[in-house]
Amino acid sequence: MRETILIIDDENDLRSLLVKLLKLEDFLTYDAENASQGLEILKKEDVSVVIVDVKLPDANGIDLVNKIKELNPICEIIVLTAYGTIEDGVRAIKEGAFDYITKGDEDNKIIPLVQRATEKVQMKKRIELLEKSVGEKFNFDAITGNSSPIMKAKELASKIAATDTPVLLLGETGTGKELFAQAIHYSGSRKNYPFVAINCSAFAKDLLESEMFGYKVGAFTGAVKNKKGLFEEAHLGTLFLDEIGELDISLQAKLLRVLETNEFIKAGDTKTTKVDVRIIAATNRNLETEVENGNFRSDLFYRINVMQIELPSLKERKDDLEILTEYFVRHFSKRLKRNVSKISKGFLERIKLYDFPGNIRELRNVIERSIILCEGGVLSENTLPKEFFHEESGEKNTMTKLDEVEKNHILKMLESVNGNKTKTAEVLGIGLTTLYRKLQIYGIE
Repeated sequence: MRETILIIDDENDLRSLLVKLLKLEDFLTYDAENASQGLEILKKEDVSVVIVDVKLPDANGIDLVNKIKELNPICEIIVLTAYGTIEDGVRAIKEGAFDYITKGDEDNKIIPLVQRATEKVQMKKRIELLEKSVGEKFNFDAITGNSSPIMKAKELASKIAATDTPVLLLGETGTGKELFAQAIHYSGSRKNYPFVAINCSAFAKDLLESEMFGYKVGAFTGAVKNKKGLFEEAHLGTLFLDEIGELDISLQAKLLRVLETNEFIKAGDTKTTKVDVRIIAATNRNLETEVENGNFRSDLFYRINVMQIELPSLKERKDDLEILTEYFVRHFSKRLKRNVSKISKGFLERIKLYDFPGNIRELRNVIERSIILCEGGVLSENTLPKEFFHEESGEKNTMTKLDEVEKNHILKMLESVNGNKTKTAEVLGIGLTTLYRKLQIYGIE
């Protein structure tokens, strides 16, 4: 797509020269002899770069920069001046111009300058598109399901998103707490700033403190350079603290201090670091019981529990099972490049009968596994794991061949990553504990 350039200058000869030069470089050009004409063109056309003279019959070109930006915030402005001065240049840049150039230098300098300006505009457009796609991916409409429990949770979360209030997400493992946290963030006023997530159960106490708050060089053995913590990384955005119920009691005190004062002291530092961060926390534990048992600070609990959203288990939203299944089938068919044209009635019936203790995460993994094992483009019940079948139904033996297929698939994955079990679990889309259980069942060391 050709970039559009607008030239605003009252010198006819110069305008004509610039138009010729820019057309030779395949730019689409418009020109105006005064500010009024130029602003009218800007209202109608998608202009990437404006070249504007400082001295116009009806305006000062530098004063015009703000008006141009109001009409088209993404465009870049190059200021032309007959008598280049440092003062003019500094003022133009301060007002938001991309650069300025002295008349007489435009023959050999204007094209490289315009090309750099258009590259910057293209970058801004790509970022804008990316932000839009991220927003669409993580908004509440992206949370699949129409059952009453999930609709109530989405409705409450969308109301909370417009505020900066701390949020506590409750629910069983695999109910979509991080997806809700992302939707709250990307639907709120902080959406253009970072969303940073950390699982509090995934790190040892000392390592978790370093991850959250960072440290200065020399703070301890191995601290060879300064490290930004996740609070700093999330400045002006959102920090999602998953599994907050697993947080060590000593770290709870430090977290409370940050939430109350918006500042903390890094390990090895003498100065405070100030941050502005929204907190969204999540847990599958009963924090009130943890408070009673002395495992969780009551003051921290009240601080993060300003607004609470309980996410329903999949067992509570059986009405969503079919639509979720269809969604994951489409997703993994595309990702795995498998042509699945039909979901059998038996497959759906087995899905609806199962309780899904692992909730959405388990359903997702089951569908991915089934698509890998699917033959003939039809997703049949024979691709489901054996826990979906009752022994008394006499169907246990039908899984023997399938178990062998699964065992061979795991062996292939292990071999492809040189025996790394963590990577194997990631590739298979299952938890590490699930992988170890399957390795034990199949006698794989």
